[in-house]
Amino acid sequence: MAIFICFLFLAISYATACDRCVHQSKVAYFSRDSALSSGACGYGSMATGFNSGHLAAAVSSLYKDGSGCGACFQIRCKDTTLCSREGTRVIVTDLNRNNQTDFVLSSRAFMAMANKDKGRNILKQGIVEVEYKRVPCEYKNQNLAVRVEESSKNSNYLAIKLLYQGGQTEVVAIDFAKVGSSNWGFMSRNHGAVWDSDRVPSGALQFRFVITAGFDGKWIWARNVLPEDWKPGMTYDSGVQITDIAQEGCSPCDDGIWK
Repeated sequence: MAIFICFLFLAISYATACDRCVHQSKVAYFSRDSALSSGACGYGSMATGFNSGHLAAAVSSLYKDGSGCGACFQIRCKDTTLCSREGTRVIVTDLNRNNQTDFVLSSRAFMAMANKDKGRNILKQGIVEVEYKRVPCEYKNQNLAVRVEESSKNSNYLAIKLLYQGGQTEVVAIDFAKVGSSNWGFMSRNHGAVWDSDRVPSGALQFRFVITAGFDGKWIWARNVLPEDWKPGMTYDSGVQITDIAQEGCSPCDDGIWK
């Protein structure tokens, strides 16, 4: 137990870097948005349907070994003659392995930074200087969902990924148990947004998620998520919403104001 608590503290500390302060960097874009369908987060072809296609691959410091998958960022380019003051909001769905830019955006997100009728102009730039900050993800009237991966087997192996994770948080641990049981097991992050375990009991399943919230972690208990006859490839409503905002407390920059 002590080892688990120590690990959890380190995971939470690692997950709450000061990424919602305003940062200066550059962004590029994918010439083909289909590249994001094979992103490191493991969302697959589902990714192209997120956030109206406004997606991003983030550098490792923001990707955070997968805990940054699904995080939302507001990005705007610094050329005011070309770009709007609002910029665009993106969701992280991939790892950017090129450290020349903090993000590589979908072409749709890249164009959305531009002023009206200047979308093609910004594409010609290829790479632009930007400022960005992390912002809460908003999924109105949408609960956190659990998608069962195709590799899952109802006998004992279960792989899942979480969809519609709201707020400004990161999931740092997932536990599971048979509904009505207090015998909890834990899942491990397989890659990106995908968690798995090969010791899952048969029957309907409940979950506990540890998210970054406040200055610590917070348990969120989803009491009846997967039915007894859960099936690979299906998505199930968790019955809970995440709206928490993690408090970093590491810098006075977090005033929520774009200057």
